[in-house]
Amino acid sequence: MARSLKKGPYIEAKLEAKVMSMIAGKSKKGVIKTWSRRSTITPDFVG
Repeated sequence: MARSLKKGPYIEAKLEAKVMSMIAGKSKKGVIKTWSRRSTITPDFVG
């Protein structure tokens, strides 16, 4: 069953912090390893 659009995507806090720190630091380090299967991949995570 898909997640409700009203609620928005779920992103684990630790994973979001890693992505935001990469964006803020303009670091193109590459791949972030995660075992968070319940997190949704948003456009900020790609590219």
